[in-house]
Amino acid sequence: MNPRYKKLIATVVLVLLVAIYAIVSTALAVSQLADKSPWVHLLYYLVGGVLWVVPAMFLIRWAERKPR
Repeated sequence: MNPRYKKLIATVVLVLLVAIYAIVSTALAVSQLADKSPWVHLLYYLVGGVLWVVPAMFLIRWAERKPR
């Protein structure tokens, strides 16, 4: 596949991933963390704020892989 197309696909998928992840993570926080302590909120947002990096890392590696 042409590297330019791979980067375009990765960019679109990454934007969608971040948008969907933010919506789902916020909805989960609102529904489950309403009566929890501030420390639970802090831990949730620290972990949740970094967790999206894992699929993004694999997507970026795929986009940057050299063609065969």
